[in-house]
Amino acid sequence: MAPPQTRQGNRTIYQLPLTDAGAPDVPNQYVYLPAPTSPTYYLRFAVEGTSSICRQGSLWVNIPAEGEEFDRSRFREYKLEPDFNKTLHVDIPITTAGAFSFYTTYTPLPEFDTKPRKTPEPTRTETYYIDIEPQLSVGGSKLPLDSLGIMSVVSKFLGRYPEDWDKHLKGISRRGYNMVHFTPLQQRGESNSPYSLFDQLAFDPEMFPNGEKDVAHMIKSMEKDYELLALTDVVFNHTANNSVWLQDHPEAGYNVDTAPWLEAALELDDAMLEYGNKLAELGMPTELKTTEDLNKVIGGIREHVIDKIKLWQYFACDVKTDSQAAVESWKKGKTSRPDSPIDDAASWSLFAQADYLKKNGLSNGLRIDGRFSRKVNPEVGAAMLTVLHGKYSPDNERQASETMTSLLNELNLPFYREYDDDCNAIIEQTKGRLQYTRLDAHGPKLGPFTRENPLIETYFARLPLNKTTEKHNPKALALAVNGWIWAADAMKDNAGPDWRPYLRRELIPWSDCVKLRYGNGPEDNPFLWEFMAKYCRLMAKYFTAFRIDNCHSTPIHVAEYMLDEARKVRPDLAVFAELFTNNEQTDFLFIKRLGISALIREAMQAWSTQELSRVVHRHCGRPIGSFEVDAPTPSKSPANGYVNGDSHMVKEIVKNVRESPVHALFMDCTHDNEMPAQKRDARDTLPTAALVNMCACATGSVIGFDEIYPKIVEIVHENRLYHSISSEGEVHTGAGEGGIAGIKKLFNQIHTLMGRDGYTETFLDHQGENITLHRVHPGSRKGYFLIAHTAFPGSGNGNGGLRPVHLAGTKVRQLGAWTLEVDQTEKAKREALADDKFLQGLPARTKSLKGVKISFDNGSTTISLDDYFPPGSIALFETWVPSAEHSAGLNNFIASGTEDAFGELDLIDLNFVLYRCDAEERVLSNGQDGVYAIPGYGPLVYAGLQGWWSVLEPIVRENNLGHPLCNHLREGPWALDFIVGRMERISSQDGYSRLHKTAQWLKERFDAVREIPSFLLPHYFAMIIQVAYKAAFKRGVELFSSNITHGQPFLQELAMVSVQMTGYVNSASLWPNKLVPSLAAGLPHFSVEWARCWGRDVFISLRGLFLCTGRFDEAREHIFAFGSVLKHGLIPNLLSSGANPRYNSRDSPWFFLQNIQDYTKIAPNGMSILQDKVPRRFLPYDDTWFPHDDPRAYSKESTVEEIIQEILQRHASGLSFREYNAGPNLDMQMKPEGFQIDVNVDWNTGIIFGGSQHNCGTWMDKMGESERAGSKGIPGTPRDGAAVEITGLAYSTLRWVAELNKTGKYTQSGVKTSSGESISFTAWADKIKASFEKCYWVPADPSEDSSFSIDPKLINRRGIYKDLYKSGKPYEDYQLRCNFPIAMVVAPDLFTPDRALAALKIADDTIRGPTGMATLDPSDLNYRPYYNNSEDSTDFTTSKGRNYHQGPEWLWPTGFFLRALLNFDLMRRKTHAERLESFQQVTRRLAGCKAAIKDSPWRGLTELTNKDGSFCSDSSPTQAWSAGCLIDLFHDAAKLGADLGVVTS
Repeated sequence: MAPPQTRQGNRTIYQLPLTDAGAPDVPNQYVYLPAPTSPTYYLRFAVEGTSSICRQGSLWVNIPAEGEEFDRSRFREYKLEPDFNKTLHVDIPITTAGAFSFYTTYTPLPEFDTKPRKTPEPTRTETYYIDIEPQLSVGGSKLPLDSLGIMSVVSKFLGRYPEDWDKHLKGISRRGYNMVHFTPLQQRGESNSPYSLFDQLAFDPEMFPNGEKDVAHMIKSMEKDYELLALTDVVFNHTANNSVWLQDHPEAGYNVDTAPWLEAALELDDAMLEYGNKLAELGMPTELKTTEDLNKVIGGIREHVIDKIKLWQYFACDVKTDSQAAVESWKKGKTSRPDSPIDDAASWSLFAQADYLKKNGLSNGLRIDGRFSRKVNPEVGAAMLTVLHGKYSPDNERQASETMTSLLNELNLPFYREYDDDCNAIIEQTKGRLQYTRLDAHGPKLGPFTRENPLIETYFARLPLNKTTEKHNPKALALAVNGWIWAADAMKDNAGPDWRPYLRRELIPWSDCVKLRYGNGPEDNPFLWEFMAKYCRLMAKYFTAFRIDNCHSTPIHVAEYMLDEARKVRPDLAVFAELFTNNEQTDFLFIKRLGISALIREAMQAWSTQELSRVVHRHCGRPIGSFEVDAPTPSKSPANGYVNGDSHMVKEIVKNVRESPVHALFMDCTHDNEMPAQKRDARDTLPTAALVNMCACATGSVIGFDEIYPKIVEIVHENRLYHSISSEGEVHTGAGEGGIAGIKKLFNQIHTLMGRDGYTETFLDHQGENITLHRVHPGSRKGYFLIAHTAFPGSGNGNGGLRPVHLAGTKVRQLGAWTLEVDQTEKAKREALADDKFLQGLPARTKSLKGVKISFDNGSTTISLDDYFPPGSIALFETWVPSAEHSAGLNNFIASGTEDAFGELDLIDLNFVLYRCDAEERVLSNGQDGVYAIPGYGPLVYAGLQGWWSVLEPIVRENNLGHPLCNHLREGPWALDFIVGRMERISSQDGYSRLHKTAQWLKERFDAVREIPSFLLPHYFAMIIQVAYKAAFKRGVELFSSNITHGQPFLQELAMVSVQMTGYVNSASLWPNKLVPSLAAGLPHFSVEWARCWGRDVFISLRGLFLCTGRFDEAREHIFAFGSVLKHGLIPNLLSSGANPRYNSRDSPWFFLQNIQDYTKIAPNGMSILQDKVPRRFLPYDDTWFPHDDPRAYSKESTVEEIIQEILQRHASGLSFREYNAGPNLDMQMKPEGFQIDVNVDWNTGIIFGGSQHNCGTWMDKMGESERAGSKGIPGTPRDGAAVEITGLAYSTLRWVAELNKTGKYTQSGVKTSSGESISFTAWADKIKASFEKCYWVPADPSEDSSFSIDPKLINRRGIYKDLYKSGKPYEDYQLRCNFPIAMVVAPDLFTPDRALAALKIADDTIRGPTGMATLDPSDLNYRPYYNNSEDSTDFTTSKGRNYHQGPEWLWPTGFFLRALLNFDLMRRKTHAERLESFQQVTRRLAGCKAAIKDSPWRGLTELTNKDGSFCSDSSPTQAWSAGCLIDLFHDAAKLGADLGVVTS
């Protein structure tokens, strides 16, 4: 779906690829996008055209259109119209912030089968989430999340409104904070806790006498007068235990009506309270002073509580009642049999019989909903009795009753064990809690037991009995309180039916808070949902941000609903939360689904300098010199591409959605943290505050931290008010009295500046007690540098042992150095705490320090500390990099000029720019130069840009600055010199003049960064390489035919393999007397000299790599070159530049002829090639050998048509010759008899036979080499006789030339046989067709054997096509190999479609691997799937790699297999949906190849793999035909799809 038309000049696109299963293809599936912009940016979903989700697929997105209100349940549908050759794009404009979602619906792709299968039911993916950052602003300026500086306050300590509040808000603003976090402003419950809300819809009248009006005025004043935004806590989990509205709506909580499984816990709670009240009369201690006292009280729980209430009855079945009910049902013949079988129960043990009832017969399952709630269904019990005793009769009633009693007693045994376990838990949990609350030194030491301070903290709030509550069930007036459970599952409801923490006393209760019961949705508790939604809307009306209290224990669907309600009022709502799930994936689930802006993190959790360093490092930002994932785009030249707009061309700037870290709100201290004076040393306040504020994230503090409060403020019971020197007058930047306010102001200002301007890169170092932190802007390279001397217990008064700090290439200006002095004596603490009206800080002041030494040398700076830099000291510096002062323009300079530098290159130029393996490079430079070797890493795979980018791409993606390449770049400019020098040298050579501009572009860009400090060089080096690589790649794609240019990325990657493989190589031209680009079989194994150009490989690859990509000139040159060396009716397998060709390949001429046929059909004016003249290396129809410089060489010419005719005639006449120069100089492995080549036609069938058991004339050409194993000279796969693919290729050619002759485009109508008889091409082809299936088909049904040329004794697998016909070893005919699809592709009319599809199905199931096709059936005794050419064992089958084609999985046959599968599968398909399935079946089978080319540093597809796609070290890592044959597939698919109306490309 195209984006709406627009007149804007640029359009920014964030591209999100979806996997085949419809999931976002980013780590953790976390999609986090920036705040909406003007002009609007777009989110682009990128879906492969025939991925699984495109099968009757739709993408559903609930991101609202501009101006629409968000509704989570309202999704817009985008149809996914399949297209095999393209990536589908769905563009969504992003105009609002929030948490959105998407999913896809589709009909799953069934498993491939030749028989009709039931269409799977339509399905949908899971829901995935997209979070859009809110756009905050204050004072008319935007305020990114990472620029927030938040002050947290406990609202009830602010004093009288408005006078005290204004004073404190002004003081907060003076210190440079820009947001205030308020604890809830609602009226508090009886506990006075800020988080125990009495009425969620009413503001505290003591704070705000005029209610909402006062709050509205305050918020307006904050924003206008103080430039402060407001953040409030929202509490979804609970309400105050005395909330009046609970009396009307006790169903809002968990009680015995709404949660009957809590009845046992309530009765236990009541009994425990009663026991506590009776301790004195029971002779128990009423105050715990010793462990002995504790043990006495605990010892009475079993007798006076558990046994007294008969707790066991909640666990067990009522044996008597249930037994009687079962017997009565049995007597009446009323039985019920669950799905689980019961017929043989009489043979079971008593345990097994009882276990059956436990699993199948309990009416309410295992839940405990009341006494004896575990009831056996009488009818299931009766069914068991019927099996054991038959139908009822008076004679067996007693026995049946005894049986059922025994069964129920057995059934109760595990229930009693469960009861015992829970009783032990009750006792141990109660003991542990009493130990902490009454005895432990660090506990509250609550003192004697009283009614106000009972034995236990109750788990239930009891509503009062009055006129309102009397209408309810009295038991329903006891509501479960909220609390937390250590290490509990955050997604599990504490008070739910699936576990029993309230009964087992595992909850740490908040007895002042009733837990709210939401159920699964608003329909489960309408009042509560609407009441709390009103609360959220009210809060969003005034507050810019929410902090979700206890987010981890809030039901996620509840939080989602409430935030949706809030965002209806304020779409740009920032949301903060603490998550204590102890599970990163659960954290991500909350973050994604709720759209959490940042997670709260706490610096005061650190217990040492080292730990503080680790925590700060986690949140401080990306490392300095980090890589940019998306290459910069020039400001004036084209970026990723243009699209048509409304009369304007719109430039698309495409950025990929990348992995996003979870954002943090990093607090130096929170309400829950002890102050530094308690936990560390009070002097640590200053370094911790400075370190936190230097981080590239939202930061915050709490009132009292800057003021050096002596201890944590207890927010429930504390009644004193805040006191801060900052609230009493101006806050001057720098040192001063009363805490750190003046310095905090400076750091807050700098933090906001850095957050707004995007200072995202940092470097942190930890030395002893010191931490240094440098934060810089990635563009301008301006920054701030901090030295912080921490103060943990045991710190001395020295400078912390900081060595001189060296900042390379950096200038420094000191902004200040300060130390914090605090009187933290016990006397000072007592005096601060003694004030009964105000919360006072310790006597403290900050002092300026001298003695920081700054020295400059050769453009770099060294910072040294004086001896006096005590704990609690900091020094702050402003930094800049002179050589990068214009670096904001440097990015644009690097990105500029690519059109001019790369826009004139041709594909041969690009072969040099992008590729060239080591051997190619050395040949070009006469052995002088190879690929670049990185110390500590190794050599690149290519000398060109692809070699560099293959290493850099994962480095950039993972931001791996520690990679050996990065270290190497920091050490010196050698890599830069290599790249520029290589390009300059080649651009001065003939034929490469177009590379001069490219060389100049690279030189200018590298020169521009040479003076940059070395630590930044990896960043800029990667940027230059990335820009150059993408420009070169883009240029290559532009030069291909339109089907490639507009095709999907995988197809473009495949097409670029043609650039990899085709270039100038001095030692391997196509001609002996002139240098032209030649096609390599593979790299690096087949790259130079005789090993580069193979006739068979060229003509298996040529259609895909040249014809389907539009490289018709290169195709023509290769056809001419190999046609020129025609001899014996064969083209050579080894060309050797035409100087020493070798003729031992029986299949090469047929692939050659197939390519000429393809050329005439694909190339523009392709038929003209038939009349093109080709100089002949040898004389036509003359097998005389002479060297290439003999006067006879190239003295004659033949047209291509004549060459075709000569091949056909020579085969018709029969071939018999001994290879020229036969012997060890030609082939040191071959036995003498192997050099004899014989080919003839059986004119009864028209089939061509050839070869012998001593040679291997097809592509499966591995000759045995091991003397040790006795295999030397014995082919691994001779494939003599009639190879199935040669038969198919010959038939294809004969039908083609016959048709050409018929239309007057080919002169000859036939050939003469060896006996001199004439036979037309049509007659020859007819003979092959008439005999083909009789000779090759192995029928699935043995009864059909008589109709075919079959020896049943040799058949290993039926329903296949033979690999050979009449070979020297007859059993080899019947081997299932991957060659028959070749014949299917070129000659489909030889095959009966049903048989063809059945054979393909067998191949699909048995020999298709993840990427390649196994070369032999795994059920064959000769199957050896692991190729190791260096193995020199005594194993005849594998030594020296003789099993090269006996099981390893080759990739090039995959292309032919999938082409055949697509074609024959489409033949049976009738409807559009059925045809689409054919394309999707093929797409599914490409997944392995797509991953392989993406993961390969060679950016190609390997020659072969071992079994199941496992790595083969002896495989050529990128092979021409592996890629070319898949391009063939895409070409076929486009044509078939267009013909059938399935795809539009």
